[in-house]
Amino acid sequence: MVRYSFLSLLRNALSYHENWPQAWRSPEPKPSYEVVIVGGGGHGLATAYYLAKEHGITDVAVIERGWIGGGNTGRNTTIVRSNYLWDESAALYEHALKLWEGLSQELNYNVMFSQRGVMNLAHNQHDLRETARRVNANRLNGIDSEMLTASQVKAFCPVIDLRAGGRYPVLGASLQRRGGTARHDAVAWGYARGADARGVDIIQNCPVTGFIIENGRVQGVETAKGPIRARKVGIVAAGHSSVLAEMAGFRLPLQILPLQALVSEPVKPIIDCVVMSGAVHAYVSQSDKGELVIGAGVDHYVGYGQRGSLMVTEETLAAICELFPLFRRMRMLRQWGGIVDTCPDASPILSKTPVEGLYINCGWGTGGFKATPGSGHVFAHTIAQDRPHALNAAFSIDRYQTGYLIDEHGAAAVAH
Repeated sequence: MVRYSFLSLLRNALSYHENWPQAWRSPEPKPSYEVVIVGGGGHGLATAYYLAKEHGITDVAVIERGWIGGGNTGRNTTIVRSNYLWDESAALYEHALKLWEGLSQELNYNVMFSQRGVMNLAHNQHDLRETARRVNANRLNGIDSEMLTASQVKAFCPVIDLRAGGRYPVLGASLQRRGGTARHDAVAWGYARGADARGVDIIQNCPVTGFIIENGRVQGVETAKGPIRARKVGIVAAGHSSVLAEMAGFRLPLQILPLQALVSEPVKPIIDCVVMSGAVHAYVSQSDKGELVIGAGVDHYVGYGQRGSLMVTEETLAAICELFPLFRRMRMLRQWGGIVDTCPDASPILSKTPVEGLYINCGWGTGGFKATPGSGHVFAHTIAQDRPHALNAAFSIDRYQTGYLIDEHGAAAVAH
């Protein structure tokens, strides 16, 4: 068996992989489906996968305007955690984290989930109080979380400078040991392969140009490849959700902002955890290739640009260099922006819409990647059953009329 695998690998390598089977099919769209999912990122693919696996709905098409994983799924910084403040958020993200813990086995695809621990720094007395509040709230919800003193922070991450040049002194931190990182594109590829194996059609390079709506009910979508009829349609398009909602005739309470990130040249392993600082809008981890993956804040204006912003990244790097002086001589390899759609309360919308048969999953702000499995799981339930899962019932679009908001600005709007 080992000899056969080696020879197969060698043969395919010499043939430039020409004979390798595709990980998923690339079919032409059928005239109609039971369900159409608009958006081929992690959340959309996960939704299709769980529709097939959990609800037996395999007559599904995932329609992506570009290529699979080419949107925010491939433009984020891969952090996974569940230590959110409010009960509703904590339950949803913890559901996602539990799915993360078995996802490689579930999909039979290595998503490189690494539970290396996520540490949120406290730089002043106010930070310490808010951190303690978050830790206590997490514990009440059965989520692992602990307070660290400054000396414990240093022991957990020896390369950090607790003085931080006197600008950002580290007084303590919270730590979620089960948190960590995953490989973003592998998540998309794993769900795509899993959904395809269960009969889902994945249609790439097919922009949606409108919705077919008759008597207040969705009947399908208009696309660059022609109309596609469907009994139900789910919108899972991240930063472009408000554009699609306008096509369907309703508005969403979203603000679209470019979120900045960058990576360094690769170096040997030097930091084996995720270090985050909401106060200075900076966080850092190290990828499997040795690059420092550094996240910054959002641009201070509404926009759809996916370019890096020198002003934001310069401020972030100044803070990173104070916290980690040994990084000062490193060179940055590349920078980019991802489009985040943030709700007024910095919590997502997973909900039915004013159009019957049309559902929407959006508003994740900077917290979308970590929620991927949980988001897809509960959104599939919402579409299949035409009613919310218990975990996403509080995230209805109607909360902006009732005033029952889930204010996660301290945990989700900037600090990832």
